[in-house]
This record gives sequence, C-alpha cells and structure tokens, in this order.
Amino acid sequence: QVQLVESGGGLVQAGGSLRLSCSASGRTLSSYIMGWFRQAPGKEREFAAAISRTGGRTIYGDSVKGRFTIFRDNSKNTVYLQMNSLKPEDTAVYYCSATSRSQLTVAAQDFGSWGQGTQVTVSS
Repeated sequence: QVQLVESGGGLVQAGGSLRLSCSASGRTLSSYIMGWFRQAPGKEREFAAAISRTGGRTIYGDSVKGRFTIFRDNSKNTVYLQMNSLKPEDTAVYYCSATSRSQLTVAAQDFGSWGQGTQVTVSS
C-alpha cells in the first residue's frame, strides 16, 4: 500500500476555487490509478474523480463534472483536484485514494489506499 497525504482544504465562499493536493510516500504514484472521493456529514462516501496512471484518461462524478479537474504530476509524486465554481453542497471531507486495478473505476471498494482526508467548507 501507499501512504497518501492530502492538503489544500479550507473555507471558501460559493463560486470560489480550491486546489487539493495528494502526495505519496513509500511508493511512486505513477504505479497507481488515483481517485478523489468525498463524504459529507450523514452521507455515504461519494466518487468525485479518477485519473489513469499517465494522466491521459479521467472520469468524473456527475455532481462535479464540468467544475472539477483531476490531474497529476508524476515527477512530483502528486495528484491534484482543482475545484472551481464551488457550491455549498460541495462541503465535505475529501479523500485521496489509490488503486492497483488495471482500469479506471468509480467504486470506493476498488481503492486500497486512502489518505486521512481534508475538510472543504463552502459558505453561501
């Protein structure tokens, strides 16, 4: 497993932007498909985005499509989630995750490594 650490969360007004970062230790991230999930209080963990090992393919959850962008810099061993046009309903703890599966997936159970999460709060 790879150890993941998220950063970049915080408080932002609706319509604003944040960029989350996820860095790894122990293993090189280029070996993994990477994903971002989020979990709001009282709700199940929700898929946000995933990216292939090279960064050439991405997939997004319907609730963030067109507003969020996942990208990676394997030379820095880091994956990012750029979040634009934020809404109060985007408020959640955001988790970075990694999977060794061969194809992109949206299922949380397919991801074997998780970060500790970073809080994103969007005020109205």
